[in-house]
Amino acid sequence: MKRFVILLSLMLFGVSLSVFADVSTLIDFAKLAADTPDGQNAATLIDFSDKAGASFTPAEKAQMKTSLTLKNWLVQLNSSARTITNETLSYTASAQVSTSAQRFPGQTVLGIRVHFPDDPYNAYAEILPPFDIPAYAPKTTLQPDGTLKTDTADISGSKFVGYGIVKNVGALKSLSAWVYGSNDPNGFGVILQNQNHEDQTIFLKSLDFDGWQELTWDNPNYISDVRNRTLERMPLYPQSTPYVKLVGLIIYKDGQQPGGDIITYVHDISIVYDKAVLNPIRDINDEAVWGILRAREESRRNAEFKRLGNLQVLRYLEEQRMATEAAGTQPPAGK
Repeated sequence: MKRFVILLSLMLFGVSLSVFADVSTLIDFAKLAADTPDGQNAATLIDFSDKAGASFTPAEKAQMKTSLTLKNWLVQLNSSARTITNETLSYTASAQVSTSAQRFPGQTVLGIRVHFPDDPYNAYAEILPPFDIPAYAPKTTLQPDGTLKTDTADISGSKFVGYGIVKNVGALKSLSAWVYGSNDPNGFGVILQNQNHEDQTIFLKSLDFDGWQELTWDNPNYISDVRNRTLERMPLYPQSTPYVKLVGLIIYKDGQQPGGDIITYVHDISIVYDKAVLNPIRDINDEAVWGILRAREESRRNAEFKRLGNLQVLRYLEEQRMATEAAGTQPPAGK
């Protein structure tokens, strides 16, 4: 009888894995519209001025902010397709869906233009966020004076959860993306990364359809029956919480396909997954006593921000060096 009860419990648990798996939005581009006076997105705004050094003026440092707003995303072609023309004509934009549309009326989505070479060889383009999305950044609030106030109570660093980060992800069951097609034969995929910095490129479908379509990938290695899984006990504390990060999107061109412009739009990406760690109520608050996770995540967060800040400062300096005069303009006297 006892054996029967155990088997029944395992069977029910196995059913719950497939029926009650968690569903989370990895990123919703409709929430990344520009909403600040300088054209950034307040929810994902980061300030990298503290990585710039002391040689910049306060006015210059005030400009050293960036965000995941739609116009800031990058289109990066593979090396053999990376000509000046192709790079110039490949970029992202903020696109408004018609208010009379049946799907996502009036919402803002990510618009993507890729200009592929006409030559008969394979090519691809990665659509990347303007920075490596930090997994441990604390929430911030944009102040009236333009500064960012950090939420010190956000110990786990959840600023980008739902903006490219989903935490506590175990086995990934499926991934879905709402994409707008224009009957192009090009392939579409999503690039993910886990907490061990291991990338996974997931091919979804060709864009050979017209209008909005939910493209779905089902993990062929997902085990729905708990009896076929490798069961093991995991330490509860100080276990680090696994996560999934959006690295970018990818569009493929086959060598037999024509080149030129490819236009598409993306609304959101969501995932279905098992929880990596359960969060039972415990008699003692381990983190309050030891503070191990806070110290560990703060170290990772500082490392992420240092890399991010250095890159953004280099981009800012390059922008300042770029020519702004039109061809044929005479320099001021004495220059």
